Amino acid sequence: MKILCLNCGSSSVKYSLFDWDKKIALAAGVVERVGLTGSFVAHEVPDKEKVTVKQDCPSHKEAIKLVIDTLTSPLHGVIKDLKGISAVGHRVVHGGEKFVKSVLIDDNVLSVFRELSALAPLHNPPNILGIEAARELMPAIRHIAIMDTAWHQTMPASSYLYALPYSWYEKYGIRRYGFHGTSFLYVAKRAAVLLGRDPFSVNLVICHIGNGASVNVVKNGLSYDTSMGFTPLEGLVMGTRAGDHDPAIGLFVMEKEGLKAREMDSILNKKSGILGITGKFTDRRDVETAAAGGDARAALAMEIEAYRIKKYIGAYSAAVGGIDAVVFTAGVGEKGAITRAQALGGLETLGINLDENKNALSTTRNAETIISADNSRVKIFVIPTDEERVFVEDVAGLLKGDYDVHAKFHYSFQDIGYRNAMRDKAFEKECGKKPGLEKIAARPVGKLVR
Repeated sequence: MKILCLNCGSSSVKYSLFDWDKKIALAAGVVERVGLTGSFVAHEVPDKEKVTVKQDCPSHKEAIKLVIDTLTSPLHGVIKDLKGISAVGHRVVHGGEKFVKSVLIDDNVLSVFRELSALAPLHNPPNILGIEAARELMPAIRHIAIMDTAWHQTMPASSYLYALPYSWYEKYGIRRYGFHGTSFLYVAKRAAVLLGRDPFSVNLVICHIGNGASVNVVKNGLSYDTSMGFTPLEGLVMGTRAGDHDPAIGLFVMEKEGLKAREMDSILNKKSGILGITGKFTDRRDVETAAAGGDARAALAMEIEAYRIKKYIGAYSAAVGGIDAVVFTAGVGEKGAITRAQALGGLETLGINLDENKNALSTTRNAETIISADNSRVKIFVIPTDEERVFVEDVAGLLKGDYDVHAKFHYSFQDIGYRNAMRDKAFEKECGKKPGLEKIAARPVGKLVR
């Protein structure tokens, strides 16, 4: 059984092909600049050199056709033809309240996604374009949607409702939805393994920190609250998103500068956050370099971002009556030692004690590491996320007929002996170049309780 995973953005199509029977990734890549000039695909096959193929892709249909052609290419491909693909898993950012788990796509499901586009105007439309193109190009293959919002459907009403006119929720579905759910699901299950605990007996604060960023508090293995809200704008300071702020500010500036709602939306989502503070940076590596060189606004941006993360960790720890672990994941969470140190500093009264040396060593995306001090009551893990693994297992479960909501479905990465061969191999190479890195690799504690 071979499963193709597609993640369609506004100008890109990320993909991976997984052999479920052999439990190995066959290929992965991304088509960049979809709808723009200079489109190309960057294609990778394990143990081979990365290949770049330039080809114009004026729409998602051409981009997905390029993915198919690349995967079946006599030169670069890994399958003979489309008969080698059993199903396609599609990332869909917003499933609203309609879906609590991944679902087989049909015309009715696609119609619901279109209705939900108003809730995620930057994400659902390209997701839908990708689904439509893939169904047209691969009509004999089953297509399955994996939604970022599904994981958060366990939140209680006290977490997801805003103190706004209740009729807005009834008429327009205005509530907290949360995002990054596929990442949180994977990381929560892995954290339970590392703690040697049943996944539904742990309380966690998970920090998914990338260009987009959010925090999720997990109570007894289920999403209890999360920082992103009705849209991905709320919560943490992000690369270009403002995160939490007084909503009256937007109204004030709109009146002062004569801006329309769409213009203000663009400013808050695309010109704020780290970019808004620094005036020129979104990549945290650039911010760190500038701050080290004396750029005061870059240093300030780092402080503001870390302080917001710290506040959420503290608030969410209190919300669930204490936590077993803090977990960092995604690009900055996995490699941003400075951001982690700033965010965790001063949380010792909550039982959160960072080991600075371990934290400085942990800049790998190929292994789970533990960076808490030996005397820390709350463990601190860095767990590289693997959203595509969730995609694959949801699709495989649906095809086999045993899939259900995550509380009733067993993922292979919940097993104490689960390993990612590709990451293990890459980590081994890293350890040869970075003395001490292997010593902070996190291992399951004892025998996993089920």
